[in-house]
Amino acid sequence: MPISKRQLAASLLSTLHIEARDMMVGFLQQEATRFLDAPFANTKAAVVRQVWGTRGMEFRALDIEVAGLCELLHTLQGIPSETPLVQEILRSGPHTLYVFHYGDGCQIVGAVLHGKANIPLPVPIAPKRGRKRSRIHSAIASSQLDLFAAVSA
Repeated sequence: MPISKRQLAASLLSTLHIEARDMMVGFLQQEATRFLDAPFANTKAAVVRQVWGTRGMEFRALDIEVAGLCELLHTLQGIPSETPLVQEILRSGPHTLYVFHYGDGCQIVGAVLHGKANIPLPVPIAPKRGRKRSRIHSAIASSQLDLFAAVSA
């Protein structure tokens, strides 16, 4: 059963070793972002390591901004070469997101978001999460913190 954008977003948010996960989830949640057919969806860790190591050099040479590549390569160093991985590819406009997981869509190994040459990455958009706190609640919480700070000083 294919993974949904919603499930992929939730899994990315819980992957703490990816620093740009909020940007990636914001990109993923855009209505225009669509799954592409991944020609080699089922792959191995060694292949991903080889492909993305090479792409990293190409991105630097072509001045392509990228997020998540260092974390992906670092994580792949600790995974046996024959470990099966699944690749999801999503695109919107000039940007492409590659997400690698163990096949269940829940345990994300890594993700890479990039654009084209001389095109900046999308502006980070806060991902949609649970309900927002009200301004009143925030004001009460901040004044309580000030009160406790004043007492302990």
